[in-house]
Amino acid sequence: MRNRSTLGTVAVLTGALAAAGLAFAPTAGAVAPGSATATYDCGTWGSGTANLTATQSGTAATITLTSAITTPVSVGADTISSTLTMAKGGGGTRVFTGKKNPALSAGQSVKIGPLSGTVASGDSLNSYFAGVALKMVIFGVTVNCDAVTSQSPGPFVFS
Repeated sequence: MRNRSTLGTVAVLTGALAAAGLAFAPTAGAVAPGSATATYDCGTWGSGTANLTATQSGTAATITLTSAITTPVSVGADTISSTLTMAKGGGGTRVFTGKKNPALSAGQSVKIGPLSGTVASGDSLNSYFAGVALKMVIFGVTVNCDAVTSQSPGPFVFS
Protein backbone atom coordinates (compact mmCIF):
# COMPACT_ATOMS: atom_id res chain seq x y z
CA MET A 1 0.00 0.00 0.00
CA ARG A 2 2.83 2.31 0.80
CA ASN A 3 4.34 2.03 -2.72
CA ARG A 4 1.06 3.03 -4.36
CA SER A 5 0.68 6.00 -2.07
CA THR A 6 4.25 7.15 -2.73
CA LEU A 7 3.84 6.72 -6.48
CA GLY A 8 0.57 8.64 -6.41
CA THR A 9 2.14 11.50 -4.46
CA VAL A 10 5.10 11.64 -6.86
CA ALA A 11 2.75 11.68 -9.85
CA VAL A 12 0.67 14.52 -8.39
CA LEU A 13 3.76 16.57 -7.50
CA THR A 14 5.30 15.98 -10.95
CA GLY A 15 2.09 17.13 -12.63
CA ALA A 16 1.90 20.22 -10.42
CA LEU A 17 5.51 21.13 -11.18
CA ALA A 18 4.96 20.69 -14.91
CA ALA A 19 1.87 22.92 -14.80
CA ALA A 20 3.72 25.56 -12.81
CA GLY A 21 6.60 25.44 -15.28
CA LEU A 22 4.23 26.09 -18.16
CA ALA A 23 2.53 28.92 -16.30
CA PHE A 24 5.82 30.74 -15.69
CA ALA A 25 7.56 29.89 -18.99
CA PRO A 26 8.53 32.91 -21.10
CA THR A 27 6.09 33.49 -23.89
CA ALA A 28 7.16 33.63 -27.49
CA GLY A 29 6.27 36.88 -29.16
CA ALA A 30 4.28 37.26 -32.28
CA VAL A 31 4.91 39.59 -35.16
CA ALA A 32 2.27 40.66 -37.64
CA PRO A 33 2.34 40.50 -40.53
CA GLY A 34 4.80 37.61 -40.72
CA SER A 35 6.00 38.72 -44.14
CA ALA A 36 5.94 41.84 -46.28
CA THR A 37 7.41 43.17 -49.51
CA ALA A 38 9.32 46.36 -50.22
CA THR A 39 11.36 47.67 -53.13
CA TYR A 40 15.08 48.42 -52.78
CA ASP A 41 17.46 50.28 -55.12
CA CYS A 42 21.02 48.96 -54.92
CA GLY A 43 22.53 51.32 -57.51
CA THR A 44 24.62 49.58 -60.17
CA TRP A 45 23.76 46.22 -58.56
CA GLY A 46 20.10 46.68 -59.57
CA SER A 47 16.76 47.25 -57.94
CA GLY A 48 13.67 45.23 -57.28
CA THR A 49 11.14 43.89 -54.85
CA ALA A 50 12.28 42.00 -51.77
CA ASN A 51 10.27 39.67 -49.58
CA LEU A 52 10.97 40.15 -45.86
CA THR A 53 9.99 37.52 -43.31
CA ALA A 54 10.07 38.33 -39.59
CA THR A 55 10.03 36.12 -36.51
CA GLN A 56 10.07 36.95 -32.82
CA SER A 57 10.90 35.17 -29.58
CA GLY A 58 10.60 37.56 -26.64
CA THR A 59 12.82 40.56 -27.39
CA ALA A 60 14.89 38.65 -29.96
CA ALA A 61 13.75 38.99 -33.57
CA THR A 62 15.03 37.91 -36.96
CA ILE A 63 14.37 39.07 -40.49
CA THR A 64 15.14 37.07 -43.63
CA LEU A 65 15.24 38.93 -46.94
CA THR A 66 14.86 37.39 -50.41
CA SER A 67 15.41 39.90 -53.19
CA ALA A 68 14.66 40.15 -56.88
CA ILE A 69 18.23 41.47 -57.19
CA THR A 70 20.59 38.79 -58.45
CA THR A 71 24.24 38.18 -57.71
CA PRO A 72 26.61 38.60 -60.67
CA VAL A 73 29.05 36.02 -59.23
CA SER A 74 28.80 32.84 -57.19
CA VAL A 75 28.86 33.44 -53.44
CA GLY A 76 29.60 30.85 -50.78
CA ALA A 77 27.36 30.15 -47.82
CA ASP A 78 27.59 32.59 -44.90
CA THR A 79 29.90 35.03 -46.71
CA ILE A 80 27.64 38.09 -47.04
CA SER A 81 27.83 40.44 -44.04
CA SER A 82 24.51 42.26 -43.90
CA THR A 83 22.98 45.12 -41.97
CA LEU A 84 19.27 45.89 -42.36
CA THR A 85 18.04 49.13 -40.81
CA MET A 86 14.32 49.47 -40.13
CA ALA A 87 12.50 52.69 -39.23
CA LYS A 88 10.71 52.51 -35.90
CA GLY A 89 7.25 54.06 -35.70
CA GLY A 90 7.49 57.17 -33.51
CA GLY A 91 11.16 57.72 -34.38
CA GLY A 92 14.45 55.90 -34.23
CA THR A 93 15.60 52.71 -35.87
CA ARG A 94 16.18 49.04 -35.16
CA VAL A 95 19.16 47.29 -36.77
CA PHE A 96 19.34 43.63 -37.79
CA THR A 97 22.74 42.12 -38.59
CA GLY A 98 24.28 38.83 -39.55
CA LYS A 99 26.48 36.86 -41.85
CA LYS A 100 23.96 34.26 -42.96
CA ASN A 101 23.16 33.34 -46.53
CA PRO A 102 22.88 30.14 -48.55
CA ALA A 103 25.42 29.42 -51.28
CA LEU A 104 24.31 31.45 -54.31
CA SER A 105 25.26 30.79 -57.91
CA ALA A 106 25.74 33.63 -60.41
CA GLY A 107 22.37 35.00 -61.53
CA GLN A 108 20.51 33.72 -58.46
CA SER A 109 18.30 35.96 -56.31
CA VAL A 110 20.09 37.26 -53.23
CA LYS A 111 18.84 35.73 -49.98
CA ILE A 112 20.20 36.86 -46.63
CA GLY A 113 19.32 35.98 -43.10
CA PRO A 114 18.10 35.33 -40.67
CA LEU A 115 19.50 38.66 -39.52
CA SER A 116 19.25 39.15 -35.76
CA GLY A 117 18.05 42.17 -33.81
CA THR A 118 16.35 43.24 -30.60
CA VAL A 119 12.79 44.55 -30.44
CA ALA A 120 10.45 45.82 -27.75
CA SER A 121 6.79 45.08 -27.37
CA GLY A 122 4.83 47.45 -29.59
CA ASP A 123 7.69 48.18 -31.99
CA SER A 124 6.37 48.98 -35.46
CA LEU A 125 9.15 48.57 -38.02
CA ASN A 126 9.01 49.60 -41.67
CA SER A 127 11.31 50.35 -44.59
CA TYR A 128 13.98 52.92 -43.73
CA PHE A 129 14.14 56.04 -45.98
CA ALA A 130 16.66 58.32 -44.24
CA GLY A 131 19.75 56.63 -45.68
CA VAL A 132 21.04 53.18 -46.48
CA ALA A 133 18.39 50.60 -45.55
CA LEU A 134 20.37 47.49 -46.48
CA LYS A 135 24.14 47.19 -46.52
CA MET A 136 25.81 44.02 -47.79
CA VAL A 137 29.54 43.37 -47.87
CA ILE A 138 30.44 40.73 -50.44
CA PHE A 139 34.12 39.84 -51.04
CA GLY A 140 35.07 43.16 -49.45
CA VAL A 141 32.79 45.14 -51.77
CA THR A 142 30.06 47.17 -50.08
CA VAL A 143 26.63 47.19 -51.71
CA ASN A 144 24.30 49.89 -50.36
CA CYS A 145 20.58 49.64 -50.98
CA ASP A 146 17.96 52.30 -50.34
CA ALA A 147 14.33 51.46 -49.65
CA VAL A 148 12.11 53.10 -52.26
CA THR A 149 8.74 51.86 -50.97
CA SER A 150 7.13 51.20 -47.62
CA GLN A 151 6.40 47.61 -46.75
CA SER A 152 3.22 46.03 -48.01
CA PRO A 153 0.84 45.05 -46.48
CA GLY A 154 2.32 47.19 -43.71
CA PRO A 155 5.02 47.48 -41.06
CA PHE A 156 6.07 44.61 -38.80
CA VAL A 157 4.43 45.06 -35.40
CA PHE A 158 6.05 43.09 -32.57
CA SER A 159 4.27 42.02 -29.40
